[in-house]
Amino acid sequence: MAEEKKGFSTRAIHDGQSADSVTGAVNVPIYASSTYVQEEIGKNKGYEYSRVSNPTRTALEENFASLESGISAHVFASGMAAITALCTMMKSGDHVVCSDNMYGGTTRLFDQVLVRYGLEFTYVDTSHAESVDRAIRSTTKLVHIETPTNPMMALTDIAAVADICHRHGVELSVDNTFMSPYFQRPIELGADIVMHSTTKFLNGHSDGLGGVLIGTKPEHAETFAFVQKCTGGILSPFECWLLLRGVKTLAVRMRQHDANGRKVADWLRKHPKVRKVFYPGLPDHPQHALAKRQMSGFGSMLSFDLGSLEAANRMLKKLHICSLAESLGGVETLISHPASMTHAAIGEEGRRKLGITDGLVRISVGIEDVEDILADLDQALTAA
Repeated sequence: MAEEKKGFSTRAIHDGQSADSVTGAVNVPIYASSTYVQEEIGKNKGYEYSRVSNPTRTALEENFASLESGISAHVFASGMAAITALCTMMKSGDHVVCSDNMYGGTTRLFDQVLVRYGLEFTYVDTSHAESVDRAIRSTTKLVHIETPTNPMMALTDIAAVADICHRHGVELSVDNTFMSPYFQRPIELGADIVMHSTTKFLNGHSDGLGGVLIGTKPEHAETFAFVQKCTGGILSPFECWLLLRGVKTLAVRMRQHDANGRKVADWLRKHPKVRKVFYPGLPDHPQHALAKRQMSGFGSMLSFDLGSLEAANRMLKKLHICSLAESLGGVETLISHPASMTHAAIGEEGRRKLGITDGLVRISVGIEDVEDILADLDQALTAA
């Protein structure tokens, strides 16, 4: 079958994952080896040392590159390790334009660690493309966006921002964690680099950390491979294997996440105790039309405001099926309180500017029977 005719599910199951040549095993083995025998001086079978490369990791990286329409992918020990590797492309004095409503751990890395090495960061509302245009300087090397944002679910027009970046000779990187490549493929919209916390939907089972950078240029492949070799923040063979297993069901999982997410968002929108729901799939979302244009589904990430910390805490303590926990993207429904969890580090004033109230609750809708999710939310909201 011609490469361009293979569908997403077929690529998720097969790309990078040919049957084992020795045994015929349909699953890529876990190559738990730190080193590899060389046939003679300067001659090996493609592998020397597992910090540099590993056959299980190679299979996963080939798979991710295919799913995101990139030329290469490089996996790291966490999403934050991937973001750190992305920033090694720059040097002291370089400038980065970022979404002003990103994951709190990313802003913590930028503002408390990387600024000490001379990198400069400007945060703007990237949902307005003209804000990106105005923020770019002569020293700007990268624009980094999340879309949708965490946790306010604001969208950025990837194609419009990509055009602006390329007009200025700047690269665009997109954190695509919330949507996964099943619902959104930024490279096909003009992005240069895509990043994921693979811990989330790509893994899908809440049992392994990881991160990935997918590039579109040979220099991306060279840079990220060199960073893997130099810093050693690579993904273990076992966790690569977990991801290979998880990504095979990505398409069917995302379809169910999306179906459940739409129903939960609509139900919450009508609940008398919920002040506001933030979900791109709702017609009253200010960027609903953009969501329909650049995403093939709306996904399962949403936030809703209960009006106060007290109401949120009462509700969260009463849940039985939904789990109060950090993270997202697992088969189980995970619910969190951004002000005290994911965005605690940015401070009260930072949260106020972004609209993250003490009553805001974020939910990653799982793939359980949606009637059970709704019943659990209903009894918990009644208690609140």
